[in-house]
Amino acid sequence: MQLMQEIELPLYRTARSIVNKDEDCADTLQETMLKAFKSIHTLREPAFFKTWIFRILINECNKMVKQLKSPSTSKDYEKIELWDAVQHLDENLRIVILLHYLQDMPISQISDILEISTVAVKTRLHRARKKLKHSSQINQEKGVATS
Repeated sequence: MQLMQEIELPLYRTARSIVNKDEDCADTLQETMLKAFKSIHTLREPAFFKTWIFRILINECNKMVKQLKSPSTSKDYEKIELWDAVQHLDENLRIVILLHYLQDMPISQISDILEISTVAVKTRLHRARKKLKHSSQINQEKGVATS
């Protein structure tokens, strides 16, 4: 129970960054917790609990996004250019950025959660950073052009 309380906020932040609406976030968190409790017996190594539950959460968030067809943007974050740029990344790039920078997860743990190689995680991080940098440069040029 204490372990769940410790990771509740990181789970919420991750869910919120994927589904964007508080109601949908609450639904995905509830489904994640329910599935985790029902299938806790399948967790072979307790040390990997965090990785395991984040994988469940991401799967639930992806289901929600598919049900909604496309994620809506949060009005609270629209003012932040970087956040906006991250939200416009492809899903596979966005999720590695969110897990690595928002949740401070190491590359190896992201690799486990997404069930991809560490090289793939590093490649996605590199591509995402490159796209974010390009997006930043475009926004700066627009700012100069409109001044």
